[in-house]
Amino acid sequence: MLRGFSYRRRFSELSEQEVLALAISSEEDDARIYRGYAEHLRTDFPASAAIFDGMATEEDDHRRRLIDLHQSRFGDVIPLIHREHVSGFYARSPVWLIENLSLERIRDEAAQMERDAERFYLLAAASTKDAATRKLLGDLAAAEAGHTNKANALAEKHLDTDTKSDEEAVAHRQFVLTWVQPGLAGLMDGSVSTLAPIFAVAFATQDTWTTFLVGLAASVGAGISMGFTEAASDDGQISGRGSPYKRGLAAGVMTTIGGLGHALPYLITDFWTATIIALIVVFVELWAIAWIQNRYMQTPFLKAVFQGVLGGALVFAAGALIGSG
Repeated sequence: MLRGFSYRRRFSELSEQEVLALAISSEEDDARIYRGYAEHLRTDFPASAAIFDGMATEEDDHRRRLIDLHQSRFGDVIPLIHREHVSGFYARSPVWLIENLSLERIRDEAAQMERDAERFYLLAAASTKDAATRKLLGDLAAAEAGHTNKANALAEKHLDTDTKSDEEAVAHRQFVLTWVQPGLAGLMDGSVSTLAPIFAVAFATQDTWTTFLVGLAASVGAGISMGFTEAASDDGQISGRGSPYKRGLAAGVMTTIGGLGHALPYLITDFWTATIIALIVVFVELWAIAWIQNRYMQTPFLKAVFQGVLGGALVFAAGALIGSG
């Protein structure tokens, strides 16, 4: 048997005591996860944090009821059994991944947790012959199914229209600061700054393969440089711009993509065909930059188009003139 799987048992092989122990540990884990969500959200989304605090309290109540039943049936010693000990049992994401989840994703994760718990209690209730145990597990299944309503009730209590709008605005702002802004800067840098070296080499040599290699080197080099620069420039603690690693990744990847867009056409062996396609790609890139600026940065569209086209045209002209000379 493969190492790491030999100790796992099927759910059907668990005794009623072990099923109760599994339910107790699962409730403990879920309560800790909800409190982790609440703590993660408390600074920027205090109302949503209050919702998860309330859900953690609900899980604590379930755990106490399960422990009381275990004590009455099997005594005070609860077997040590967790989800990972049961083959095919649902898993939870590691808590450190919370830092990478948006507010909406955390809410979706919580909803999935409740659905998983409901299925478990229905399955556990069907497997027991003890009337009191079956009743409690059935009640808990119904409670988990009703947690959506509970979450909605808590949301109505803690999230009025203005509060929800404020939280959504904060989440949008954080998304823009962490991903859109550095990604846009990278796309602009990759799309515009690589125009000069790529088209200078293209017009100087009219060798498509050499032009592609220069474009590839310029794009990858610029992406690495932009990524490290963005990550090292600000740790995000004071500015509130978010994780430097996320920002560096966004800037680096988008810089590379911006440069590769008009370098890849030079894989075509015919020089003029490759150049015409590259110019079309440049036009699309500049249009995309203008759209992103308008969509996320509230820059007037015509102003964004003018800035992008003017900047791109100047850099392209510089490269073409240098290459032709």
